Amino acid sequence: MQRRDLLKLGLAAGVSAAFGSAAIGSSAWAEAAPAGPRRLALHNLHTGETFNEAYFDQGGYVADAVGAVNKVLRDYRTGAVHDMDLRLLDLLHQVRGRIGADRPFQVISGYRSPATNAMLHERSGQVASHSLHMDGMAIDVRVEGVALDHLHKAALDLGVGGVGLYPKSDFVHMDVGRVRRWQGA
Repeated sequence: MQRRDLLKLGLAAGVSAAFGSAAIGSSAWAEAAPAGPRRLALHNLHTGETFNEAYFDQGGYVADAVGAVNKVLRDYRTGAVHDMDLRLLDLLHQVRGRIGADRPFQVISGYRSPATNAMLHERSGQVASHSLHMDGMAIDVRVEGVALDHLHKAALDLGVGGVGLYPKSDFVHMDVGRVRRWQGA
């Protein structure tokens, strides 16, 4: 077996382990992760990179696709890549179904390294000192052609995680932490 094959096996095992531990104990998350293929379309506004494919198919997460999502959602300031919480991908998939749009999520912020988060926290009181972005559990997005209020409502209607509306900054924050809601600037 070649080194690359071992790395793929390790990623697949890590993906399975991450989702297995993340999904325990929440019927809301089970609803947010329907059977069948799950697709995402992402466009990182800072790097120009895109992702548009199934990240879950044939009863499991597609390791290469999840790795590609992690790369697209990396901290663009430092280049640091982090494993994104698979529940976040499932949440985005469900929101996409509710808004009925085929356009990609425009990503303002995915993963943030501790250094980036500390810098942003120092600049703005709206950035938590230990943001869920640092754990790969949060994302800030908008969708071209979809009213921000509609995107916000679609995320709220799922009843999972945190949802913040930032109308002046033109994005909706979604995370897979505890259920809560807020409005920022």
